[in-house]
Amino acid sequence: MNIANLPRALCALLGLVGLLVSAQAQTIEPSKLTIAFTGDMPGTGYQDGKMIGYDGEILQRVADALKLQVKPALMEWSGTIASVQAKRVDVMAGTMGWTEQRSKIMTLSDPIHYFKNGIMQSSKTNWATLKDLEGKKVGTITGFSFIPELRKISGLQLSQYDTSDAAVRDMLAGRIDAVIGDPPVVQYAISRNPQWNLRFNAFTDNNPDFPLLTGLGQVVFGLNKESPELAAAVNAEIAKLWQKCEIKKIGERYGLVQDVWYVPVGKNFRAGVDRPAAWSLPGCK
Repeated sequence: MNIANLPRALCALLGLVGLLVSAQAQTIEPSKLTIAFTGDMPGTGYQDGKMIGYDGEILQRVADALKLQVKPALMEWSGTIASVQAKRVDVMAGTMGWTEQRSKIMTLSDPIHYFKNGIMQSSKTNWATLKDLEGKKVGTITGFSFIPELRKISGLQLSQYDTSDAAVRDMLAGRIDAVIGDPPVVQYAISRNPQWNLRFNAFTDNNPDFPLLTGLGQVVFGLNKESPELAAAVNAEIAKLWQKCEIKKIGERYGLVQDVWYVPVGKNFRAGVDRPAAWSLPGCK
């Protein structure tokens, strides 16, 4: 083969691979991609027949690439994982963090961005450590992976809510002192409601006994274990977005502008667990 023709041939090969993946990706309903999501922005929403939000835009691109029509399945967070396991939906989204436990019950996509957990609180306080939460009344969302770690904090009184809105309402009413929620959701809500007089501080701890609360988090999509072709199609689209740093352009539309969302810093917990030992985390600046 003429070397000059190699790039053209490679592009043609990648295109063929994409077509093969598209053809093989089976969904619950023919010609449709059923998506479970919570509707918490900036992660997910549905408007004018399309998914919106950071997670939502990426899944809309997946659906477009596979020539599938999105079928929205709006639900509370507590029902999303069960819906994937029961094959009532094809994929779930909602700023879900990767955990080893979740990787055992679902196929988890490559990361779409990174995050550090932290404390949503009154602007009158400036808490940023696990110790700051000792003896406090703290709210979080039912089913969040770090709940067992919150229960280990001395004197912490934990309340669980079905939605972020419910947790924030209780904090504004003075019934709880702080909320530990999805960092993108929390920052988005605070930026659009300055009258709340709230702030978000990422944890400054790096405590190996509290890896989910203080470590680097990866936001992923969840799919049924019996849908490997669909998972491959989702990861192929995610890889394109990382390669061109388009993933950051999407994030900027929803206030995710800092490098922390796109640059992996810290231990790669997935290598050798649900990814090959030599697998590295994607990133861009």
